[in-house]
Formats: sequence, C-alpha cells, structure tokens
Amino acid sequence: MHVIYLSLGSNIGDRTENIEHALTRLQHAGVKVTKRSTLYLTEPLELREQEWFLNCAVEAETELPAIELLHVLQHIEQEAGRQRLVRSGPRTLDIDLLLFDSDILHGQELDIPHPRMTIRRFVLVPLNEIAPAFRHPELHRTIAELLAETADRSNVHRWVKPGAGGPSRKDEPRN
Repeated sequence: MHVIYLSLGSNIGDRTENIEHALTRLQHAGVKVTKRSTLYLTEPLELREQEWFLNCAVEAETELPAIELLHVLQHIEQEAGRQRLVRSGPRTLDIDLLLFDSDILHGQELDIPHPRMTIRRFVLVPLNEIAPAFRHPELHRTIAELLAETADRSNVHRWVKPGAGGPSRKDEPRN
C-alpha cells in the first residue's frame, strides 16, 4: 500500500461541491483518504485576474502505481469539466499528486515530489495541517520547515462557509 499526498483546488462553479465530488470519486477509484485538511480560500498566483480558489490537501492510501494514479486523477478532473485552455487559468477541479511514499520520480508525464509544491503556500498550508513532520524526499526538510521558509506570501485563509460568518464570493478580495 502506498501513502500519497494530494492537493485539490477549484475556482469555477460550486467549489466546495467540486472538491467533495472529487473526494468521493477518489474513493471509488481505489484511493482511500486517511486524512484531510480543512478548506482554504487562496488567491490565484500566476494568472491573477480570476476567482479565488478553494484548496485542501489529503493523505491517502492506494495500491495503484504512480503513473496509473496520475491517469485516475486526470480522469476525475475531466469528469468534473476541467479544460486546460490557459496555463494556471480557471478550473473546475485541479488535483496534483504531491508525494508518493518517499519516492523520487522524474519522467515525461510525472515528477514526484511535485516540482512547485515548495513555492506554493496554497499547497504547503493545507499539507502542513495534516503532515507537518513529513520530510520532502529530495530536500530533506519537513513540510513545516518548507512552509516557514517559502518566499510565497500569497493569501491563504481557512474557509468558512458563506452564511456561517465567513466571506461570500462577493466578499472575496479582487486583484
């Protein structure tokens, strides 16, 4: 059984439902979620003129090999209506495979650990919630250390469902 870490995000449509549906689909695809962070409201980084994202991280177990798991994740994204029209553009669902055991894999289709995970607060903050002591296989730093050291200062806030005292979409900061 492999222990994996995923980052999930959405900024189109019902973001919460998109992520919940993806978690259900993961279970049906042989990926058992064992830990899950809370949802975080995160600002877009590269293409700033778009809606803010909801993001979370999960720890899961699977018997799937890494490349097969990648294809399952891509299929779940496509089922959710994901279209790759603009790099870093809006998306109904984004699922990134961050870590696969403590493996280091560099190939045409897949790089593990995820090559940009250490420079993204929207990945590190939720991941730190569920796995602060996990050591990055190449950098030999814990997730907590990587979060403390990242130069990324983008906004990442715990999400409070609208109507429960949290911001609604119209209240989210605009760039």
